Amino acid sequence: MTGTATEADRWRGRLLILAAAVLWSTGGAFIKSPILGGIEPITVRGPLLACGRTAFAALLLLAFRPWRLIRWRAGLLPLLFSFATMNVLLVCSMTRADAGDVIFLQYSAPLWVCVVAAIWLREPLVKSNLIALVIGMVGVAVIVVASVSTSDWIGVLLALGAGAGYAGVILSLRALRDEDSIGLIFLCLCLSALVLTPWLAGSVHHLNGGHFLWLAIFSVVQMGIPYILFARGLRWVTAQEGSLITLLEPVLNPLWVLLLWQMPVAPHTMMGGGLILAALLMTLRPDRRNEQRRVTE
Repeated sequence: MTGTATEADRWRGRLLILAAAVLWSTGGAFIKSPILGGIEPITVRGPLLACGRTAFAALLLLAFRPWRLIRWRAGLLPLLFSFATMNVLLVCSMTRADAGDVIFLQYSAPLWVCVVAAIWLREPLVKSNLIALVIGMVGVAVIVVASVSTSDWIGVLLALGAGAGYAGVILSLRALRDEDSIGLIFLCLCLSALVLTPWLAGSVHHLNGGHFLWLAIFSVVQMGIPYILFARGLRWVTAQEGSLITLLEPVLNPLWVLLLWQMPVAPHTMMGGGLILAALLMTLRPDRRNEQRRVTE
């Protein structure tokens, strides 16, 4: 964000990030749709969708000639690994579990970041973040315990892995904050698609023309365009405010599935997801002076 941003610029940035959050929230609706949700077997569906959406989204970013913006170095490897892990596990988990459960568990990532930053990076943990961590973990436990005795438990475990991958993305982007965001995103998309290409080559016979059309729309609408909007919006909006705005995604995701495909939001999803959202709001709000007391040094 530039220091000369006007109020109009800030509102433009907020609207761009808001639009990105709305588009990101359509992921569950696409994956649960009769077309993409009808790809069988289910063990093939997740990797196919994960590969296809990253490949098509990378093609969209080619318009920005992102290869000119990439500085190749070993420091990129943790980001690439984390993004590929997040992408595969997120899509696979959403094919097997409730969309609301999956997206809320993925959004537990900032809580994992607090733990890793305190233990590994030796960053002090303020009292409010410690309380938020406990509340968020209770929310995670509510969702996990509710799924143990159902067929969703594999998807929930994959979603927890996706949240860990997302935490790795957040930590990596923090370390690479001086790099161009579109260049980094393009590189992550390309590697994620490349890793899954052998799987796609051996399973492409499960897809027809309708599948490819929907997959292309899914990739552009839910992944390619929102990343561009988000990157542009961050020119005028702080990372903290941008993070708060994107919390609209886990709220809308299960609602789209309910409205479009009549898949109800489970009570445990509302309870556990509400606790996770409350915890995230606590970690993202500006620290007050009386909250600066360190819990760990």
